[in-house]
Amino acid sequence: MVLKVGSSSLTREDGGLNLNRIDILARLIAGLRRRGHDVVLVSSGAVAAGLAPLGLEERPGELRLLQAAASVGQGHLVSRWQTAMSAYGVVTAQVLLTVQDVAVRRHYRTVRATFDALLSMGAVPVVNENDAVATTEFNLGDNDHLAALVAHLVTADALVLFTDVDGMWTARPGTPGARPVRYVRGAQDLEGVDVSGRGTALGTGGMTTKVQAASIACASGTATIIADADDAPALLGSPKIPRDLGTWFEPTGPHRSSRRLWMAHASIPEGRVMVDAGAAHAVTAGKKSLLLPGVTGVDGDFESGSVVEVVGPERTLARGICRYAASEIEEVLAARRSGAPMPDHVAPVVHRDDLAELPRTAGA
Repeated sequence: MVLKVGSSSLTREDGGLNLNRIDILARLIAGLRRRGHDVVLVSSGAVAAGLAPLGLEERPGELRLLQAAASVGQGHLVSRWQTAMSAYGVVTAQVLLTVQDVAVRRHYRTVRATFDALLSMGAVPVVNENDAVATTEFNLGDNDHLAALVAHLVTADALVLFTDVDGMWTARPGTPGARPVRYVRGAQDLEGVDVSGRGTALGTGGMTTKVQAASIACASGTATIIADADDAPALLGSPKIPRDLGTWFEPTGPHRSSRRLWMAHASIPEGRVMVDAGAAHAVTAGKKSLLLPGVTGVDGDFESGSVVEVVGPERTLARGICRYAASEIEEVLAARRSGAPMPDHVAPVVHRDDLAELPRTAGA
């Protein structure tokens, strides 16, 4: 089980860490461990924890100040988690990740092995993005996205995203006519749902990022719950999790190989290959390889073997390893426009074995 706790759930109104909340979650995690569950904790709050020691009254907008706050706050944050969990006999391990750790295939395998080792020895990894050395703000997007990637890495059965609202609503809570959504079976249940709006002053995410993270996790076989952190004792404190709290997202696909998970959600595409409606249908509904006749355009300067996005007429469909360089595809497209004869038998642009579909998300 992967638990993600947002900054809004870990901080007090004055911006300091909510030690009572940390202690409650540490006790619940210890209970999960006693019942035989492996647990990974993705904890926000490093920047928030670094504000007061540095004399900052609010979250800064300048990258270097964010990095400074994260650098100071990360030590405070993990120290609090270690103190709280050790009181319940739980060993914690700090894991700080950067975009390179999940975007580079070799690093991805190494991180996966580290998680496997820690969990096999009974430790609870406490994970955060290494914002102190990030070259751009939140390279991994946000901790909701990070939690979904971690759920992939450890092949989690469940991902719980704790926040400060009672799950997903059809519109922002308080909006006339807004109502909670308790169960999501797939993209069709997100139609008409408005999750726009940013997160709190101390956080970076919002409901949009949580729904996107849920879509990513569910597409790979991990059930996801978005819930109020105040409901954590009811959700995690008993063997049977109640179904009337938060929003439950049903898995929409099977657990996939780590290679496809990396390709779909952690790799850095080096270009785009545009395809027509027929090819889009073949790739998604038909589960076929992408062939040259369906390609309509190319964007970027990439070599053979690069990860590219496959873009249909309406949305980005997949990521995959392209067997052609961008220049080779452009030559074929130029020949097609000129009416030159085309070869009868050519290799797939992206073979089905090298293709990872992307899930639809809210608004997609």
